[in-house]
Amino acid sequence: MTTLRRTASHPVTRRVGEVVLTLLGVSLLTFLVLRVVPGDQITAAYGTAAGELSPDQIASLRAYYGLDKPLVTQYLGWLGGVLTGNLGVDTTSHLSVTTMTAQALPNTIELAVLSIVVALLLGVPLGVLAASRPGKLRDTTTQLGSLLALSVPSFLLATVVSSWLTNTFGWYPNGEGYRTLWQDPGLNLQQMLQPALVLGISIAAPILQTTRTAILAIRSEDFIRTARAKGVPTRRLQTRHILRNALIPVTTMTGLQFGFLLGGALVAEQIFAIPGIGRQTLLALTQKEYAVVQSTVLIIAAMFVTVNLLTDLAYRLIDPRVRAS
Repeated sequence: MTTLRRTASHPVTRRVGEVVLTLLGVSLLTFLVLRVVPGDQITAAYGTAAGELSPDQIASLRAYYGLDKPLVTQYLGWLGGVLTGNLGVDTTSHLSVTTMTAQALPNTIELAVLSIVVALLLGVPLGVLAASRPGKLRDTTTQLGSLLALSVPSFLLATVVSSWLTNTFGWYPNGEGYRTLWQDPGLNLQQMLQPALVLGISIAAPILQTTRTAILAIRSEDFIRTARAKGVPTRRLQTRHILRNALIPVTTMTGLQFGFLLGGALVAEQIFAIPGIGRQTLLALTQKEYAVVQSTVLIIAAMFVTVNLLTDLAYRLIDPRVRAS
């Protein structure tokens, strides 16, 4: 009993329990919101032709897709299917949602990884540069640039980046149809570069600010003053003492941004015609495809909380103070 109590009260066990409860809450909320919206997936799928269906035909279709059952039965039935790997069927294409998601998810993950790489390559060095001369021209310039990146809407930034790459390098890869990384790696990376730059520039701004703030805060810590007094070389002080500790909050911020990217790449996927899970969700919302929306939202939420859980665990590993607490 004591062992069971210790296991249940362990921080990792508690976080896993929170993840499960969060996913249940997301699934229930998504299910209820879709049912509150006027109309149903039968009307959306058949469009104007739905008006030509007889009441018996509509009733048969509703029975076929289980829409005639009580809401509790529908929810529990769908949840049971999810637990067994059956995410339902898209009524428009008649494809399995599991198959559709398996095709779209790798594209979104690839886009998210590339965007995070761009964001780190821009955000961390610029944050270090801004913190090197606080209040001076380079600091003011980089902070204004980060505010501009945060303020500009994604569609406008996408237009600017796309025009620049097209006019400067002659890249217009979207005109050839999307290719996966396995089909044509070269063309795929060209097609991913533009949305990755757009998303990466947006995410680089909070990473830049976090890096700058963390470096300035750590510089005033007692252990840094002690290290200076002991004559630790400047380069070693900057890299091993200041930057290393400053990267701890940057890691947390990167994990949060990566989680948002997995679900928030919708605009970039739509603009650049990337067949990812965000674009799949948007299309399913317009067609009220209950099974597709419920499943993709649940998958996005699962990836988001998993990334955050892994970030928390990594934070505990790299920061002894968190482990001790």
